[in-house]
Amino acid sequence: MSEPVLTFTDRGIYCPAGDFFIDPWRPVDRALITHGHADHARWGHRHYLATESAAPVMRYRLGDVSLDTIPMGASRTIGGAKVSFHPAGHIPGSAQIRVEVAGEVWVVSGDYKTEADRLSEPFEPVRCHAFITECTFGLPVFKWRPEADIAAEINAWWATNAAEGRASVLGAYSLGKAQRVLSLVDPGIGPILTHGAVEATNAILRDQGLPLPATTQVTQDLDAKNVKNPLIIAPPSALGTPWMRRFGPASQSFASGWMALRGVRRRRAMDRGFVISDHADWDGLLWAIAETGAEKVFCTHGYTDIFTRWLKKEGYDAHVLETEFGSEDADEVSQEAEQVPS
Repeated sequence: MSEPVLTFTDRGIYCPAGDFFIDPWRPVDRALITHGHADHARWGHRHYLATESAAPVMRYRLGDVSLDTIPMGASRTIGGAKVSFHPAGHIPGSAQIRVEVAGEVWVVSGDYKTEADRLSEPFEPVRCHAFITECTFGLPVFKWRPEADIAAEINAWWATNAAEGRASVLGAYSLGKAQRVLSLVDPGIGPILTHGAVEATNAILRDQGLPLPATTQVTQDLDAKNVKNPLIIAPPSALGTPWMRRFGPASQSFASGWMALRGVRRRRAMDRGFVISDHADWDGLLWAIAETGAEKVFCTHGYTDIFTRWLKKEGYDAHVLETEFGSEDADEVSQEAEQVPS
């Protein structure tokens, strides 16, 4: 009996035919990386392979590593495996990785989003025999509203604060979410200020040609209290810290898929929560899996048990796959969500 296309080890997802790992969480010789978030692109591997559009952020985050690149959609033979990278729609440069061995195809999704945005390469379903899927938001309660509706909410909140003399502070992760929020806001309302972690990523993505509005990094030399009507975008770790005091009276908000849950919004103690995620919602997950045509599905990081049970009811050969991948704001997963009927 031949080996499976991919196996699951204590270092990560492994391809015996190609002798490589996909998004490994412990140091390996050859790592194929789906995208630049820290739980998928970790330091310490000998050689990396990622998409051309993911590479600049990875180099910034990982330093001087041995990083080879491949165009989105192009194929490469590694040992006895044929591999290719296909758009995942999660953040700019994010990819699903297709692995074919002796005519059998497996696909590792990484993180993905099925709704197109203004920055990321749109998600493309890839036909396969087995699909390894995330299920960060794998409950029916998670159903995203159109991006245009969220944009209108954010801009109305900012405009109201500006009219009432308050700064607007919006928490968003520095790679992906912050830039997606920037793509939605109306710069005509006022100036946009950014935390250094956000601005460093902005600079890299601008150099790649991504269209982002003008922003100003918050530094010690900036007299923030005299900037009129600002929107300040900062990573969640900066919210509620002394860094915030420089803006004077401010309304604080947070952009995350977890804002769909009242318990999470309450614990965050934000004035506003904007429900926007770079992961697929319940309908998106089910659609993506159906489009692959896969009979075997492995579910990672998220509501794996509940989602796997649902897939089994639908006739899939579904399994929970234990990994060390995280999820967006994973510490905020609420018991409230886990009690929602599946």
